[in-house]
Amino acid sequence: MLVQDRILPTSDSPKLHNHRKPFSITSKNLDLSTWASENLYKIVTILLLIATVAALFFLRNYSTAGGDAAALLCLQSTQSRTIHPKFPNINWNSIDRIVDKSTPFANFRSEKWIVVSVADYPSDSLKRMARIKGWQILAIGNSRTPKDWELKGAIYLSLETQAQLGFRVVDYLPYDSYVRKTVGYLFAIQHGAQKIYDVDDRGNVIDDDIGKHFDVELVGEGARQEVILQYSHENPNRTVVNPYIHFGQRSVWPRGLPLENVGDIGHEEFYTEVFGGKQFIQQGISNGLPDVDSVFYFTRKASLEAFDIRFDDRAPKVAFPQGTMVPVNSFNTIFHSSAFWGLMLPVSVSTMASDVLRGYWAQRLLWELGGYVVVYPPTVHRYDKVEAYPFSEEKDLHVNVGRLINFLVAWRSSKHRLFEKILELSYVMAEEGFWTEKDLHFTAAWLQDLLAVGYQQPRLMTLELDRPRATIGHGDRKEFVPQKLPSVHLGVEEIGTVNYEIGNLIHWRKHFGNVVLVMFCSGPVERTALEWRLLYGRIFKTVIILSKEKNTDLAVEEGQLDYVYKYLPKVFERYSSADGFLFLHDDTILNYWNLLQADKSKLWITNKVSKSWTTVSVSGNSDWFVKQADMVKKVVAAMPAHLQVNYKESVKDHQNLVICNSEVFYIPRRFVADFTDLVNLVDEMDVHHKVAIPMFFSAMDTPENFDSVLNSMKYKQKLQSNSTLFYSPEAPAIHPWSVTSEHDFIKLIRIMAAGDPLLMELV
Repeated sequence: MLVQDRILPTSDSPKLHNHRKPFSITSKNLDLSTWASENLYKIVTILLLIATVAALFFLRNYSTAGGDAAALLCLQSTQSRTIHPKFPNINWNSIDRIVDKSTPFANFRSEKWIVVSVADYPSDSLKRMARIKGWQILAIGNSRTPKDWELKGAIYLSLETQAQLGFRVVDYLPYDSYVRKTVGYLFAIQHGAQKIYDVDDRGNVIDDDIGKHFDVELVGEGARQEVILQYSHENPNRTVVNPYIHFGQRSVWPRGLPLENVGDIGHEEFYTEVFGGKQFIQQGISNGLPDVDSVFYFTRKASLEAFDIRFDDRAPKVAFPQGTMVPVNSFNTIFHSSAFWGLMLPVSVSTMASDVLRGYWAQRLLWELGGYVVVYPPTVHRYDKVEAYPFSEEKDLHVNVGRLINFLVAWRSSKHRLFEKILELSYVMAEEGFWTEKDLHFTAAWLQDLLAVGYQQPRLMTLELDRPRATIGHGDRKEFVPQKLPSVHLGVEEIGTVNYEIGNLIHWRKHFGNVVLVMFCSGPVERTALEWRLLYGRIFKTVIILSKEKNTDLAVEEGQLDYVYKYLPKVFERYSSADGFLFLHDDTILNYWNLLQADKSKLWITNKVSKSWTTVSVSGNSDWFVKQADMVKKVVAAMPAHLQVNYKESVKDHQNLVICNSEVFYIPRRFVADFTDLVNLVDEMDVHHKVAIPMFFSAMDTPENFDSVLNSMKYKQKLQSNSTLFYSPEAPAIHPWSVTSEHDFIKLIRIMAAGDPLLMELV
């Protein structure tokens, strides 16, 4: 793995159950018939269970046959999303204490712990770490850890040992994942931890001194009583920052930074200051191979040569005010006891997203305590093994992280205790699809385990975000100009911006980042919905998927294609701040890179595409056309003056019926009210989608004012099969195109890569 040695579970492993009360078996002298008669219900139950598991196994294999491995991973990790999870009911006053009765370390206590996940024999870096004085190493095993793992000076918790500790969280943890570190955090707290250094086994602590840059002590004689440079809160719209710029690397960005923010490479004009002592989460920078995402790794390396990126070790540590976030990882971070609740690693998201989502979640809750995150100069050196992982392992980052940050900054809670706020936030995050109901119940188990090992909830503070921000006076402004360290190791010329492909992606995201894509799927959503989101979610504000049948697990909403326009006002209301709304049928491919020149304040539709927009004579035609024309006349007659005038100017021959297949069209914010009024005029009438849309567009504005961006789309009414000869990366859209499986999706991605090369990282 690139960032950590993390392996996705290859199959659903049975859970390790806690054995708090081992049962005894009493022997009986029974013959076979007697035993069978007395245990008949058990035999039947077991047989039914076996049959159910076999059926599920068959269906699962059948449904994924022919799919690509990356697409399958994407599908499996997100299918369990739920919209209305069940809120856990916890009696906080009746949680029994859990004491260590199963290990030789029951009476061992230490204030400073290093917690690391191990999947192989001890690395050289880990051996060096074990010699650091004053810190106790705790190694957490998984199903890949050698049975004879051992390191002098370290405490090792095997899978079997973990299962005997009595922690509730064990039942939720996968066998072969680094997220099993959650057990280690609880064990360390149970044994006296006041500081936990969260690391991986690939980094060498610089000078073997954790306290060289980190603030290991926040109070007492060893504490550095000093003010800390802090990012300015002057811009209320800035919600996330790339800390690597502050430490001299403008063209490098951390894993978890939204891609739309990668292009923000200017340094801070001025800083402010904050008193030290509440930096309860401390994120260190890594030299060599810093924490970067797969987009950076695949696009910024000229060859198989290992990265050796260096940061400014003389740059001052920097804090982040409430309202501004920063990516936080799990391999070079110190948590102080006031933030121990924030150590929980989510279990329902992709592996490379777990610690990043944890970091944002914890930062938001940290504000409730008056705490903040501080990022420190290089504290470790990590070596690049020239190994990578697929883009799909980061899908929960690139699709959701920007939305998550904005959601967290806006979130408020009226609860009066920290753990109640934590549980409430975890519930809403499951409701919003950032993680699943599994993580909600995992959170409940985690909080109960914390109390069971003796952890005390920190007291809440007043949230500064809800108070008027003080004006930053001239005397409060502190200057620091970051170095601009050389980037020749990146294999590209440093010109103050990122490379061409990333630059394009950022440009597209900035242009369409506040446009909502509404997509109707006629194909099987269980095979395509997540793939469409992965494709278009990189570009648009959000992707809403409609289908004839609702699928809660995949966040697919119910709609009828023949009357899908009636659903759009609900979307308008839900996203009241969006710049516009783009509708797309799944039989049409959108080449978004060719839409940049379009005017987002105008209507877009295929009125100049002859086979899409047609005029039909009503006389002598079928009853369906006659009825549709009659309903159009009724709607037009009821239109307000400005809409009726536009319509009659746009449609000269009122004896004919205008039909548009309406596979793709765009409605800007300024026409949303008119569109909603027109839908209300239709009311219960059965005006077909192909009739309603051209009628609405003709009423909202005259055709000469439509943007012409879709006029050059490639369009045929029918196509025998998908053909690379028919597809063109120069066209704004392609119709028709059939995607009914992961295999079709992969083929599509490969040809669309002609316009967006980064798409190849999806397959």
